[in-house]
Amino acid sequence: MRTIATLEELRSLVGQEVAVSDWIEITQERVNRFADATGDHQWIHVDVERAKAGPFGAPIAHGFLTLSLIPTFFDSAIHMPSRLSINYGLNKVRFTSPVPVGSRLRARLALQACDPVPDDGVQLTWLARVEREGSDKPACIAETVSRRYA
Repeated sequence: MRTIATLEELRSLVGQEVAVSDWIEITQERVNRFADATGDHQWIHVDVERAKAGPFGAPIAHGFLTLSLIPTFFDSAIHMPSRLSINYGLNKVRFTSPVPVGSRLRARLALQACDPVPDDGVQLTWLARVEREGSDKPACIAETVSRRYA
């Protein structure tokens, strides 16, 4: 866990990998709960037997499930005290390899930009590279944008 105490300290980290998150296991239960929450019950995610005979040889996590874990990766990797932090959006997202159920994921978090916004805040652009344990290729690469206020 990396603690970043001030916005000034945060600004000094632009262009660097700031932290690496803890690992998260992708279970079938998590995949099924995500399917229920989103209404995406595609068989490659939730039909274990059919998925074993499918293109990936096993059920895989939804790409958007992988993406939705980014706040959890941040929470396990970086502590930044502030009065308010909000997600502002995404600039670019790519799902570059499948995530079979049973995989473990973590994220490498690099700060790309830290720009001032009104009300004593900053807009942060992060590159999150979601890695799957044992794979050379990332599962997801996402450029996320958030705002923090001192």
